[in-house]
Amino acid sequence: MGIKIYGVQDIKKELPHLDNSQLIELCLRLVRYKKENKELVAYLLFDADNEQAFIESLIAENGFMFSQLPYNNYQFAKGLRKILRLLGKYVKFTGSKQAEIELLMNFCRNYIQYVDRRASSYKPLRLILTRQFDKIRNAIGKLHEDLQFDYSQDFNNMVGEAEEKLKWLNMNDYLL
Repeated sequence: MGIKIYGVQDIKKELPHLDNSQLIELCLRLVRYKKENKELVAYLLFDADNEQAFIESLIAENGFMFSQLPYNNYQFAKGLRKILRLLGKYVKFTGSKQAEIELLMNFCRNYIQYVDRRASSYKPLRLILTRQFDKIRNAIGKLHEDLQFDYSQDFNNMVGEAEEKLKWLNMNDYLL
């Protein structure tokens, strides 16, 4: 015999029956247990109303994290994965495809700027960039046509810059 697990619909039906003090207590209890819950509630309370400023602060933090990465290929790849985990968490908070595209394109630009040419022979580093290109292409495909056009031009320009700097990259594989 186990504990019955309720779905989102059941919880959604029950919440209107609670008064404000019970809702506040419930939210505070939820926030205490997981760091990610606390970060999500903080985002929703303080940053959700100005998403562009939030994205700009993430871009600045992303640039700083790139500048602090070590030169060792293995440690560099590990640091890139850490940055991607953080970006993924914040993209999940925003729930916006545009924010996802902007953050991932900024990540790729920083990658192109900071990666060392001799490090490009390290296959895990190459795979990190190519996976992000694929994610960006898929996300652009889910946008409205006007936004698709704008982002696809930026994306194609970025891929062109990457091909110039990274000799192993074939631009035709990634163009939109």
